[in-house]
Amino acid sequence: MRKTAAIIMLILGILLSLVGLTALAGGAVAMAVGSAQGDGFLTSGSARLSVASHALTSPRLDAIGEGVPPRLPFDLGTLRLRAAPVDPAKDIFIGIASRADVEKYLSGVYHSELLDVEMQPFRAEYRDIPGTAVPSAPAQQTFWAASATGPGEQELTWDLAAGNWSIVLMNADASQGVAATLQAGARSELIRPAASGLLVGGAIALVIGVPLLVFGAMGLGRHTGPPARGPGAPYPGYPAAGGAPGLPVQAQQPPQHMAELADRAPYPARLSGELDPRLSRGLWLVKWFLAIPHFVVLVFLWFAFAVTTIVAGFAILFTGRYPRALFNFNVGVMRWNWRVAFYAYAAAGTDLYPPFTLAHADYPADFDVDYPERLSRGLVLVKWWLLAIPHLLIVAALAGTAWTWRAETTDLGTTYERSTGISLLGILVLVAVVALLFTGRYLRPLFDLILGINRWIYRVMAYTALMRDEYPPFRLDQGPGEAPPPAGQPVRQEIPVPGTGPTPKP
Repeated sequence: MRKTAAIIMLILGILLSLVGLTALAGGAVAMAVGSAQGDGFLTSGSARLSVASHALTSPRLDAIGEGVPPRLPFDLGTLRLRAAPVDPAKDIFIGIASRADVEKYLSGVYHSELLDVEMQPFRAEYRDIPGTAVPSAPAQQTFWAASATGPGEQELTWDLAAGNWSIVLMNADASQGVAATLQAGARSELIRPAASGLLVGGAIALVIGVPLLVFGAMGLGRHTGPPARGPGAPYPGYPAAGGAPGLPVQAQQPPQHMAELADRAPYPARLSGELDPRLSRGLWLVKWFLAIPHFVVLVFLWFAFAVTTIVAGFAILFTGRYPRALFNFNVGVMRWNWRVAFYAYAAAGTDLYPPFTLAHADYPADFDVDYPERLSRGLVLVKWWLLAIPHLLIVAALAGTAWTWRAETTDLGTTYERSTGISLLGILVLVAVVALLFTGRYLRPLFDLILGINRWIYRVMAYTALMRDEYPPFRLDQGPGEAPPPAGQPVRQEIPVPGTGPTPKP
């Protein structure tokens, strides 16, 4: 497959897959909403509203029925409002009318407009509009599209229609001091058909998009092979790709020495980065901005990475092999990400702009993973989450945000916990670049530590992405490149494994 055709297939596959997933998510939400309607209405909680003026109005309801023909062969939607006075001795009025009629009715009248409501904890924000005129009783007006008035709880239902509308809450006698509890509900015959349409459309988009994405990734993977020389080559005395799982094979070595060598063996996922001795003092301040084109591309590449990893997981489960083209593509995505990270934010170790390629390039930062000829079918089910938990905790401590705060949304009062701050890795990089700004030097010991942290992170990424079965070492290998094997060791001699090799003649 030509590289250009592969790129086009990958782009189309990513876009269709994203559209499909978005449609499926929207369909699932719409189906859940349709199922939760209960008596036909999806109802919010009750809110207590209180103002000192003559009337409380809602914000402009532009979106309700805007651009919709006034008559349709189906129920576009119905709004239900329930209002009850806080003071049982007072009668309450609630009505819906066009915005223009409401503004004319309340012109010169002291009234309030509801701007925002938060449910947990409850807080309402109002805007008072001054005036001196005294309005007539609202029930006497003839412009209401729907209204309800009287003692106790009042219920209003209104079929959505095109136009700009406003909800008005008042005392029935139009006196000042409006206090009431309000509950809103809505229903629509379009929810379930819309949910079904989104689910079917999303499934069709995925059926077309995922194969296009996978074939495009495989086409690019065939153009992204291992380097002829460089970080892809194993160290002397250690097995090449697909050999024994990350352990040197030494002849006639005591067991304790073999254990020491095993602990210090290079991992088959290798990360390197060479510090530029002529770094600009201030370019790091804008590198994140200069790297925006890379960030945009990487967002889509990481989505493709997730899809191809799932496909590769099924391939490993049934065949014990990681498809080579997909393997090369996924390693290329991680390599691209590392080059951008090394340039912009995870090390800031070079001023050379990263190339737009998945393949190896003449760049001071590189990443590679040895291709495994065989992988465990059983480990693919547990290594990416269960077995990786200790490493994931460490990676979270190294690269996770340093603090969190609780923030509330205005969506049905749901509370989400959002995190922000700077990670330990980010702090180290910040210290390094601030020192560079004032001294013109990048502290070499700090650079070695930063590279060691990134190396740990990328090893775990390769393991959880199902690329290797060897468990990542709990080891911070500092420095620009992988540590070589212990010096002074005998040259590797292959030791045949029982049950392999030629069968001896009798």
